[in-house]
Amino acid sequence: MKPARLLLAAAVPVLVTASVYLLASEDPDAGGAGPDLSSAYRSQAAEDAKGAEGAKAWAEGGAGAADADVLADAPPGLAAPAEKDLAQQLVASAENSTLDWRSAYAYIEDIGDGQGYTAGIIGFCTGTDDLLTLVEGYTKAHPDNRLAKYLPALRAVDGTDSHEGLDPGFTAAWKAEAEVPAFRKAQDTARDRVYFDPAVRLAKLDGLGALGQFVYYDAMVFHGPGTGPTGFYGMRLRALEKAGSPTEGGSEKTYLDTFLDIRRAAMKTRDPDIDTSRVDTAQRRFLDEGNLGLRRPLEWQVYGETFKVP
Repeated sequence: MKPARLLLAAAVPVLVTASVYLLASEDPDAGGAGPDLSSAYRSQAAEDAKGAEGAKAWAEGGAGAADADVLADAPPGLAAPAEKDLAQQLVASAENSTLDWRSAYAYIEDIGDGQGYTAGIIGFCTGTDDLLTLVEGYTKAHPDNRLAKYLPALRAVDGTDSHEGLDPGFTAAWKAEAEVPAFRKAQDTARDRVYFDPAVRLAKLDGLGALGQFVYYDAMVFHGPGTGPTGFYGMRLRALEKAGSPTEGGSEKTYLDTFLDIRRAAMKTRDPDIDTSRVDTAQRRFLDEGNLGLRRPLEWQVYGETFKVP
């Protein structure tokens, strides 16, 4: 499977618009001059959102019959209900400083990262297309929702950090709509379609267990489904080039070590002062402990706070 998968993965950037993070080094591991974060980050985020449709289409089903057989034979892994709930807790510890991930449906805030408002259970952003796509889809099914009237403004600010047309009422409308079960379900569906399902699918094809599946998922959430050097698909391709995945006969620990090195460097490329503890004292800790199956109990630190799952 190695030649076919690598060739197809390498072709993905040709099928979609390549990311244009030109102010940073092409290789995050090699260092280089720091970018103008406010503008470059927004450019990267917008390209990640718009440039990954071909990659997602492949991840969601275009990989061929042989890969379908691999997936059919694979254990549920992170897709099992209890494991999926654990994955949401782990993400919420980094995204919202809580294990109660369901409390984040109503979350909305501009955290100053150049992506406008960040909202909901997975950090949908007004500047990165995914929040707009969520509201558009939800409005088709529920035209009278509180967010529908903000669609023109959401389209106008997509790809920027602007609040124009959203303030002062959008945050209140989001919080109110988050009390509606249908909108919570819409957030769940968008999370699974764009982030969780493609990440877990690819991790299984790469021969990764529950930890590796979560490593992919968390990277997809944080970096977005982009094909550039700091997008998920771009990082995965570089990891496959540097270290063989278990499917290709490589060591699972070595491969995940390589992926986490690339991911940490990508985080620093986007923001040299960023806190990387979600990698350093959470995922890397589980890996160093040899806990490739995410067996409980788990203990980890994010931003200096300790979390435990018994």
